[in-house]
Amino acid sequence: MNRNDAEFIVQKIRTPYMEKDSSEKELDMLRELDAEVKCPANVFGYVFGSIGAIVMGAGMSLVMTDIGTVIGMENTMVIGIVIGVIGMIMAIVNYPIYKKNLASRREKYADRILKLSEKIMGREDK
Repeated sequence: MNRNDAEFIVQKIRTPYMEKDSSEKELDMLRELDAEVKCPANVFGYVFGSIGAIVMGAGMSLVMTDIGTVIGMENTMVIGIVIGVIGMIMAIVNYPIYKKNLASRREKYADRILKLSEKIMGREDK
């Protein structure tokens, strides 16, 4: 291992034990606020999109396999198409709902994020 690699490893281990100055604490707060804006929208998008895909897959299964007859359904074609279309609609509207959710959360947190970022940037200029 050469000297640069050793110094990098030592610095990486040392960093969590060093005391942070106020600008680093504020930068951490800014990252937390940004995550607080994005995380709920991302979770909703993933969950709702996954549910839509599962519903669409269930409809496709009813249409393409004999699982409907196994569970005692007579005409699985129509029911499968309806369920598949419902899942497809869920998957299609997922992105616009996600974008609207993210925009509303950005609007809600914009003042705090902008104020904190201006404070941090003002310190860096000095």
